[in-house]
Amino acid sequence: MLFVNNFLILYKNVMKFESELIESLVNSKRVSVLTGAGISAESGIQTFRDPDGLWAKFNPAELASMDGFMSNPKLVWEWYQYRRSVINNSKPNPGHYAIAEMQEIFDEFSLITQNVDRLHHKAGSQNVIELHGNIIENFCVECKAPFESSDDVNDDEVPICKSCGGLVRPAVVWFGESLPEPQMTQAYKAASNSEVFFSIGTSAEVYPAAQLPLIASDSGAVVIEVNTKHTAISGRVDFCLIGKSGEILPNLLKIIKNIKAEKI
Repeated sequence: MLFVNNFLILYKNVMKFESELIESLVNSKRVSVLTGAGISAESGIQTFRDPDGLWAKFNPAELASMDGFMSNPKLVWEWYQYRRSVINNSKPNPGHYAIAEMQEIFDEFSLITQNVDRLHHKAGSQNVIELHGNIIENFCVECKAPFESSDDVNDDEVPICKSCGGLVRPAVVWFGESLPEPQMTQAYKAASNSEVFFSIGTSAEVYPAAQLPLIASDSGAVVIEVNTKHTAISGRVDFCLIGKSGEILPNLLKIIKNIKAEKI
């Protein structure tokens, strides 16, 4: 296992970089990526588990659970309206764009995210597997019908479902709720079938998503972690690249593209 702490120096000379990492990417046809809050932090969206993160200021049980929502729907709605305003004013960073470009250079590419901000979509990624839902869409807590009126969603008051009169909530997965089964099935399949698996900007503390890199490793994939610090899985991955994904991924992608171009 190689810990790379100064990727920007190493990448300038491919021979100084870990040749096995480059070779595995150049020769791989099936690549999967798992992203967490760290990649969006580089776009100005706070993470949750850092000491100054979102949950350090608020009680998750009050703002991200069905019980909390039913107890004080206006408070929860205002909280998510605030988060939407932050996201709407945020843009994808070079890490998001590098991942979107990866889908063009590998035969089979899967993008799995724990993020709800849809910055991957803004960057051009297709068929994103959203494990925790998204903050852009909403649905009725009673009849589950999607709520699509953007005019009403911008109001401070909690919208009411036009079909049944139920309260409308964000389409995110709250604490105590199960992750959507279709997305989890896709994610497990992608991890099991990958030749290379990236874990990017995730704390590796939230299950079942934290299992995915380990499933990929057990299935024979080369696992590459990209994070600003070591995590619970750093000791089990093949390559741990310490630094910002917005710097590491574009440079890594550049190397791969150059080598592939030379082989044509």
